[in-house]
Amino acid sequence: MEAGIGQYVIPMESKGCDPRARAYRNGKKFEQCKQQAHKSVELHTNEISTAGENTWARVMEVADHDELVYKLSLKYLREKGYDIGNGNLRRVKSR
Repeated sequence: MEAGIGQYVIPMESKGCDPRARAYRNGKKFEQCKQQAHKSVELHTNEISTAGENTWARVMEVADHDELVYKLSLKYLREKGYDIGNGNLRRVKSR
């Protein structure tokens, strides 16, 4: 069965891939990426407490240049109350 929206046809019974089972970089699953990001946040927390701030480049380095782990790490740092900066100020520091 198909449902039409305007000129687009959307299959109701898609046989596509299950997004929850998608392999990301190096064959990791999403849950594994989340676990790695949580571990890297612990490291960043220690580095920020001693140095005062951390650069986005350092976050990417710890994430081993894995974009998903990098983005999740920034997300988790923001959730912990850190100022993750913006496009002009690319650093993470305590608020």
